[in-house]
Amino acid sequence: MEEIDKKLRADGVQKKVISPGKGELSTFPNGTKHTALYPLVSLSLRNISRGKDPLEGQRHCCGIAQVHSHHSMGHPDLDKLQANPQPLVFTLEMLEILPPGSFQMEIWAMTDEEKLQVIPQIHEEGNTLFKSGDISAASEKYYSAIACLKNLQMKERPGDDHWIKLDLMITPLLLNYCQCKHLLGQYYEVLDHCSSIINKYNDNVKAYFKRGKAHAMVWNEAQTRADFAKVIELDPSLETSVAKELRVMEDRIRDKQKEEKGCYKNLFNYSSKASATTSTG
Repeated sequence: MEEIDKKLRADGVQKKVISPGKGELSTFPNGTKHTALYPLVSLSLRNISRGKDPLEGQRHCCGIAQVHSHHSMGHPDLDKLQANPQPLVFTLEMLEILPPGSFQMEIWAMTDEEKLQVIPQIHEEGNTLFKSGDISAASEKYYSAIACLKNLQMKERPGDDHWIKLDLMITPLLLNYCQCKHLLGQYYEVLDHCSSIINKYNDNVKAYFKRGKAHAMVWNEAQTRADFAKVIELDPSLETSVAKELRVMEDRIRDKQKEEKGCYKNLFNYSSKASATTSTG
């Protein structure tokens, strides 16, 4: 630690630490030569806080080229700092002290190997939340695991063995995510994701089944029947489940038609009464 402090002071970085306890405030004044890349770091941290890829919005070039490029970073304050770097003072507060071994690293800070190791844990946490009825939290867990695997997949060549292995890990997570989105009423997102799975794996029964249910919820009767027919073709044992879903869809369609018929009837009655009132007046 002493050597690190010497190095920081030699580089012009001042460090002030009051006491090594909870609630401690530490300040780190930094000159412009140490903060030229700060806008990129801040952009990454803001992306992380919003659940996005830390590198989203950044160009594939070296850091210096990033600084001298004139594209907007999407945040006016960062655009100003990028164009005209300023000395910055970082103030850090010690919020919590964790005992050794209890700290859980954020996914973005993990190595590729650590990410692969943590995926089953995140998957299981999502399943537990789903079973407890916390659908929104479960969908966030599944999304986190999918984003992690997608990040690893981007480093592979599409179609290569490792790329396919990662894609096969993504698929069940994506289907679980679709189940959550269906229960949350976000049917068009379910249609998009299930279609993306079917485009790659046209024998995935679960994807056809979930897409068929989503089509039914947005009144796409023909597409619903086509998807459910494919389900039975791929797995005849699901014929009873498909028949049940079709009955539900048909009942909803009949109820909708009755409701529409009633609306039209009231509309015509109102028009007739209005005409009669105009004539007698």
